[in-house]
Amino acid sequence: MPFIRVGTENSGPIRLYYEDHGSGNPTVLIHGFPLSGKSWEKQVLALLESGRRVITYDRRGFGGSTKPALGYDYDTFASDLDKLMTKLDLRDAALVGFSMGGGEVARYLSTYGSERVNKAVFISSLPPYLLKTADNPDGVEEGVFDAMISSINEDRPAFLSKFLADFFNMDLLGGKRVSEEAFHFSWNIAANASPKGTMDCVSSWLTDFREDFQSIQVPVLIIHGDSDRILPISATGNPLHKSLKDSRMVVVEDGPHGLIWTHADKVNPELINFLVTDQSMQQDRGMRRAA
Repeated sequence: MPFIRVGTENSGPIRLYYEDHGSGNPTVLIHGFPLSGKSWEKQVLALLESGRRVITYDRRGFGGSTKPALGYDYDTFASDLDKLMTKLDLRDAALVGFSMGGGEVARYLSTYGSERVNKAVFISSLPPYLLKTADNPDGVEEGVFDAMISSINEDRPAFLSKFLADFFNMDLLGGKRVSEEAFHFSWNIAANASPKGTMDCVSSWLTDFREDFQSIQVPVLIIHGDSDRILPISATGNPLHKSLKDSRMVVVEDGPHGLIWTHADKVNPELINFLVTDQSMQQDRGMRRAA
């Protein structure tokens, strides 16, 4: 099992578990909360078939990575990603961030630049700024995050069940686009995560990424579901698209937050077309719907 050391906590190393498969230009897949690199199963298979090299890794505190009690902030997350990119000496890479993984993409590009990166993708993504403030009226009230932290602290397994039900819109898509077995697969991954990391990551979601996007110089694809209950498109995908000059947005009709599983048949062709082809982004500036 491959690991990369990214730091220390007291007497022990902090190591990230990663997988590196295939050949061709690299795609780095950065998972969402509260899952791991395993959540990219449907995209890994499709990307390998398209001729891409595919790297997944587990964020600190999640999956097979070390579960420290510190470092659950985006400066540290971006530093961890940079260590992985450097160790593997990735060039002409695409960064693909799902959910809170979009924060790593934004902070990495603003901090470390695009020397190693030629494209970026944000799927069901957190940026640019989730918190509702006077200058961000479409954001989410801070009390929502306080309640989540309280629920995690009180009964994390029960919180995960409720969160993942909204993650997949199980009341509408259960038994249709997502099975009970797939739901429990995700629950098992989430339950194995660090309790401290699970709680601290919620606070990290209040990071303001608006300045990060001013320095992004690579073409961007945004994919978001119009039925996302975790990160509503009005607070995330839409303002993200407006803030980026060189971006294309695809709205997946009836897509929940976890659309990389439920709507892989819509997500994968858009992702592969963007990564594999060299078409001009000037033609892709607008927004389209994937029904």
